[in-house]
Amino acid sequence: MKRTISFKIAAMTLVMFAMLLAACDHRTVYDRYQSTALAGWEKNDTLSFVIPPLKDAATYSAVLGVRTTDAYPFTAITLIVEQEIMPAHRLVTDTVCCNLTDEQGNILGEGISYRQYQFDICKLQLQEGDSLHIVVRHDMKREILPGVADVGIQLKKE
Repeated sequence: MKRTISFKIAAMTLVMFAMLLAACDHRTVYDRYQSTALAGWEKNDTLSFVIPPLKDAATYSAVLGVRTTDAYPFTAITLIVEQEIMPAHRLVTDTVCCNLTDEQGNILGEGISYRQYQFDICKLQLQEGDSLHIVVRHDMKREILPGVADVGIQLKKE
């Protein structure tokens, strides 16, 4: 009886350890989201992300994350992403046109009350010790944009 219980505990521990290893993504070096105002994201409001100095020189992929609610009235969103690479003070600016639905009107995001989307921004060749200051703002015709809950930045080593 004791042997059976010990075997079950060992098997469960092994399965949990394997799940933990599978869940880890060692390539992701930064992944943060910021919330926008509940009343709506104003055109002049910028969201700021500071990525601390990197440990490795490598090529990195920058990914933009957007979470919307049903209150978002459009099928796409245009965002301006400015990335300042320090200490060189090199500025990389991208305009990211994010389609939230396909041509038939089907939602491309995942989720129910909040929908999650991810869009590739660019690849950056960064050196050891480089850091980034990233600001994101919307470039829509409306001054106040309802239904955008969160915006995030993810940086992954290639």
